[in-house]
Amino acid sequence: MNYDYIIIALLIIILTIAILIVLKIKKVNENEIIEKLFKIQNEMTKEIGEFKFDFSKIITSDFEKLKNEIENKLLQINDRVNERIDTNFEKTNKTFNNILERLAKIDEAQKKIDNLSNDIISLQSILSDKKSRGIFGEVNLKHILSSVFGEKNDKIYKMQYTLSNKSITDAIVFGPEPLGSICIDSKFPLENYRYMLEKGITEEERVKREKLFRDDVKKHIDAISNKYIINGETSSQAIMFLPAEAIFAEINAYHTNLISYAQSKNVWISSPTTLISLLTIIQAVLMGIERDKYTSIIHEELNKLGEEFSKYKLRWDKLSRSIDTVSKDVKDIHITTEKITKRFNSISHVEVTSTDDELLNQI
Repeated sequence: MNYDYIIIALLIIILTIAILIVLKIKKVNENEIIEKLFKIQNEMTKEIGEFKFDFSKIITSDFEKLKNEIENKLLQINDRVNERIDTNFEKTNKTFNNILERLAKIDEAQKKIDNLSNDIISLQSILSDKKSRGIFGEVNLKHILSSVFGEKNDKIYKMQYTLSNKSITDAIVFGPEPLGSICIDSKFPLENYRYMLEKGITEEERVKREKLFRDDVKKHIDAISNKYIINGETSSQAIMFLPAEAIFAEINAYHTNLISYAQSKNVWISSPTTLISLLTIIQAVLMGIERDKYTSIIHEELNKLGEEFSKYKLRWDKLSRSIDTVSKDVKDIHITTEKITKRFNSISHVEVTSTDDELLNQI
């Protein structure tokens, strides 16, 4: 260490000064001077060694203490960080698993719907009559509702629901206010759509079939608007569900006038994909309303708790003042007790003086 060099330098300086002082003293013998110098040197070397040992011991002890404190602090910080990381990871993992489960359900439903959509045009032999197409649309609609809201969730939706006007809607979703209950009816205008897309027909025939297709869709829109929109009972709008993505795409791409007509009748035209999106939004709104309901309950309970705490504070202040009064009385009694005790001790230790003895003798 650099301390050795510093000490040696100090030692040399001190010896040099000592030699100069000794040389000025002529009466002192040279041997005595050397002997004294060696003695001084030995004493200084001893003191310096002791100083180095004590200094090194103190530094080592302080360093060990500092090292232990730093290690303890690091262990505490590490424990806290690990605890927070574990807690946050557990919460994140739980939320992520819930999201994955929901996405898996939606993805599974979407895959099944996509498979059905791809085969819809080739189902001419199977869906040859209106009844079969109606059943197909209702089953598809039920599958979508159960995928989004869960199976048999009567609080949110019902299938084949009868309204006050005796009309039976394929499904109804009990949406939150101001939206209200939304009726969903499945329609499948496949015949004229299929005829409209046949190959080898003339342009005049194609125009004619397009008009028939538009008329079919308008009839469905009128029926839904008249049957499933009831003031004070349902929402001011209803949904026409088309179980075929191809028909929905045809209407949006080449028959936008049907979209405008449906809007004028307060009817939404939806496909399987768009219906899933719409129902998911409604579900999110319902969950938000449910959370807000519990939030208001918690807020109300907190207000009640605040009132009780105010009463508690008043009572505590009153009790505290009583305790202070009692404490002051106890202190005063203690002071009086001390004075009485001192008085009794003074009386019990009274000594008779010599003058008092003489007076007693004269008596």
